[in-house]
Amino acid sequence: MNTKVNLAGVEFKNPVMEASGTFGSGMEYSEFVDLNKLGAVVTKGVANVPWQGNPTPRIAEVYGGMLNAIGLQNPGIDVFVDRDIPFLKQFDTKIIVNVCGKTTEDYVEVVERLSNEPVDMLEINISCPNVKEGGIAFGQDPKAVEAITREVKRYAKQPVIMKLSPNVTDITVMAKAAEAGGADVLSLINTITGMKIDVERQTFAIANKTGGLSGPVVKPIAVRMVYQAANAVNIPIIGMGGICNGEDAIEFILAGASAVSVGTANFMNPRATEEVVKGIEDYMIRHNIDDINSLVGIVK
Repeated sequence: MNTKVNLAGVEFKNPVMEASGTFGSGMEYSEFVDLNKLGAVVTKGVANVPWQGNPTPRIAEVYGGMLNAIGLQNPGIDVFVDRDIPFLKQFDTKIIVNVCGKTTEDYVEVVERLSNEPVDMLEINISCPNVKEGGIAFGQDPKAVEAITREVKRYAKQPVIMKLSPNVTDITVMAKAAEAGGADVLSLINTITGMKIDVERQTFAIANKTGGLSGPVVKPIAVRMVYQAANAVNIPIIGMGGICNGEDAIEFILAGASAVSVGTANFMNPRATEEVVKGIEDYMIRHNIDDINSLVGIVK
């Protein structure tokens, strides 16, 4: 039974990883999860300088998921290179670094710093607000998507994954723009903008007013967007959004994802990623599937 998948020339032992920002950089979860069993570990967002993140409170529970407005708090590239990469290198898993920034130059600086580091792929978080363009996220304007993809590709030594925002009218326009800019892989979806009001306190549940909605509640939207993107581009897709078990993962693969990321489920069940790996294997045995790749995008 073959669970190996190949994304832009990088071979993963299985198609399962965790979603950036739900797992730290693996250190916190290594007590609960055998990182050697995952196809890859995706790090928390890394910026060129330390980011404080948003004021608290910045997480709220909602029906079927959660809202977060962490604001990509991170210690910056220097700490990441010195501390997190050596930790992850102990394990037999691929390392994908999630990169965030406020300007194109910010992204490029981190990408350049990582060019000689032992990491396998870069995931570019284009849901960040573009400071120079008045705060609209890079991922909400197809011209900006193509431009930042092209610029990052000029400097990247590793294959580039562009992480797409679902907060757009037509996900296929963004997927095609990233492909046109030279993206090697796409990952989707990032969180959906939402809001919760605390009725007893009569104020916003999150200090930022809005936050990113994630968890099982977004899964049908995510599956639809992965299906649309997979049928619009010719590069592989990492699907995510509400995956909690093997069946959820298979649903994304049937829709067109070559690999999957587990996010919010990690907060409820720290062993979720390992259980998804096992769930995929059980499904393959149950359906006499020899090769996981034979399932990618077969539902048309």
